[in-house]
Amino acid sequence: MEAHHQYYRSMMNQTAIFIDAGFLLSLGGHRAAGTTLRSAFTTHYEALVRGIVQTVKKNTGLNNLRVYWYDASKDGLFTEQHKRIGLIPCVKVRLGRISYNGEQKGVDLRLALDLVGVARNRSASIAYLVSGDDDLAEAVEEAQDLGMKVVLLGVAKSDSRLGVASVAEHLALTADYIETISDQLLDSAFTKVLEWDKNHSAKTSLIANASTADQSKPAVKSFVPTPAVMAQKPVSKPIPDRDSEPSVVYSSGGEGSGYQGSAAYEQKELKVAEEIGAKVAESWLAFTTQSDVLELVADKPQLPPEIDRTLLKDCAQVLGEWKTDQQTIRRTLRGAFWEYLDRIM
Repeated sequence: MEAHHQYYRSMMNQTAIFIDAGFLLSLGGHRAAGTTLRSAFTTHYEALVRGIVQTVKKNTGLNNLRVYWYDASKDGLFTEQHKRIGLIPCVKVRLGRISYNGEQKGVDLRLALDLVGVARNRSASIAYLVSGDDDLAEAVEEAQDLGMKVVLLGVAKSDSRLGVASVAEHLALTADYIETISDQLLDSAFTKVLEWDKNHSAKTSLIANASTADQSKPAVKSFVPTPAVMAQKPVSKPIPDRDSEPSVVYSSGGEGSGYQGSAAYEQKELKVAEEIGAKVAESWLAFTTQSDVLELVADKPQLPPEIDRTLLKDCAQVLGEWKTDQQTIRRTLRGAFWEYLDRIM
């Protein structure tokens, strides 16, 4: 009986790591490539997971039960990337699904259920949570009520009041404490994709029935740029000032987090949104196919969910998550994206 109790206690005295992949990849990718667009950076998953496990081991001195990796995919099915991650020792991949409009469904729910389940089964004494989503706060509190400590593991951001990037204040206040992933680990695990592959360039030109060699023909509105043209840096045209629109400003309360005055938006914020929209367009063009460009132009002004999410996430990295809820910011991001394409095409 005593041996059984010793075994039970040893099972309790370990950690479990819960990673929201969308959150972590967005922060790491933006650090490496300046955008959350996944085609703009490469993730070294084995090194990333190993580094996080070693960080937790160093901070606690405890062994780790396993790493839970949460992501979304079409119909909740494993992609080749998810299979690769799932084959990393002691990693459990849990998938939600991507809805018709590109939103993740079921990811937060799976994470919350697993967190509370591990706490209820007394399988680990400390949970490390890599996420910033406020919706997880209730699950964190329930796990704590069951005797588990919950630590937020984030990416350091010196100008943030919380000291970490993109974490909801309520979640930060709920957790027992906050630790950070080292810059060295992030720099080794995320690599910017540096240039267009010439062989890929030739293939995509054939798909779009265009020639990469023939740049002498004048551009017309229906022209789809070749990768060589995509790589060119167009001369930026001055963007006319937009009139600020008076509106009610969202504020979570306290410390003057909203804008002041009769206008809801400062020109500075709009300028940042314009720059981000153009930069996302540039990154997307550098790593896409010409058939994708044809499809995008055909659906104008509608943007694919992946691009729309990238615009909002990249903007959130600079302005803060809540500001991307403002419709003027969203319109500016999308308008700048299309304006960049119009200058290229």
